[in-house]
This record gives sequence, C-alpha cells and structure tokens, in this order.
Amino acid sequence: MAWDTAKTKRLLLDAAVDEFAAHGPEGARIDRIAAAAGVNKERIYPYFGGKTQLFEAVVQRELEQLAAAVPLAEADGRAVELPEYAGRVFDYHLAHPHLLRLLQWEALCGDAAAPAAGEERRVAHYAGKVEAVARARGEGAGAMRPEDLLYAVVALAGWQFAAPQLARMILGGAAVADPAARRAAVVEMVRRLAS
Repeated sequence: MAWDTAKTKRLLLDAAVDEFAAHGPEGARIDRIAAAAGVNKERIYPYFGGKTQLFEAVVQRELEQLAAAVPLAEADGRAVELPEYAGRVFDYHLAHPHLLRLLQWEALCGDAAAPAAGEERRVAHYAGKVEAVARARGEGAGAMRPEDLLYAVVALAGWQFAAPQLARMILGGAAVADPAARRAAVVEMVRRLAS
C-alpha cells in the first residue's frame, strides 16, 4: 500500500493548529499532535524537521488560508473597498480565532529582533496589499499613508479577537457579544479612516 504523504502532512498540520493555538510552541506536545492526527509521531521529523518547524509551517499555512479567503482584490482584479475588506477580515477571525492566537504565540516565543519564519514571503505579501490599498485610494487620497491604513484595518478587524478581555472591558460585554454590531462598527471606522 502506498503511503499518502500529502494526506499525512495535512492531518499533522490540522492537529497541530489546535495544539499550538492552545499551548504555544513551547507547551505543545508532539505526542498529542500525532495522536490527534492519528499518525505516528515519527512522521513529523522527516516531514517538518521538528516541533519548531512544524509550528512555522502551521503559521504559514494559516496565513496563506487567510490570504486566499480574504483577498484585497476581486477575481476580476478590481480592488475590494477597504471597509468591506475589513468586514471580511473580521468575519474570518470570528470563524477562525486560532490564527490570532498563533500569531500571538509567534510574537511571545520569538526573538523580536530576529525575522519571523517566512518573513521575506510575508513582507512581499503585505507589500502587495499596500500597493492595492494605494491603487484603490488613488493619487493623493487621504492623509494617511497606505501602509498605516492597511495596518489600521488589520488591527481594527482583529484586535477584539486577540484581546477579548480588553474589548469586553472597554466596549462592554453586550457590544462584544453581538458580532454583527461589532462588524458594522469596524466597517464604519475603516470607512472613516479611508476617506
């Protein structure tokens, strides 16, 4: 019987998402990942190299899934309006809260002065988004630089999921408990920023 390497890798990555989101790269256990995946833990080493590389692969895959699910341009090449983009990013984080936890773990466990895993690829990805923001806004539109505007959009769309306790304390429990109202508030804030 042939070994399905792609399926095994996918099973390990799927299991590793939950483990790393819950425990971080230091607290995650290879045994638990392998058991959740239904795969021998020895498969992790030839496929990923070790726990650190598996964590990096998980973060990279999850970021790629976000990028694919929430592009800044429509299929026909037209730019997505920034408020709508912010709403879509908000929706993605609502449905996939583990991504921000993974990014928090990456920040907490990494060396702030050292590049993150895949940083060159990630910088290029964000540079493309900055260019899309600049194109969508046109020449001389608004006082805010496109880099700052994109960063603000990303922060507004995700921060309540990254620090839910802070959102609850500032906005109130009822406001945070109503995702549709929070999404609408995020979209409106981005509309004002982008104008």
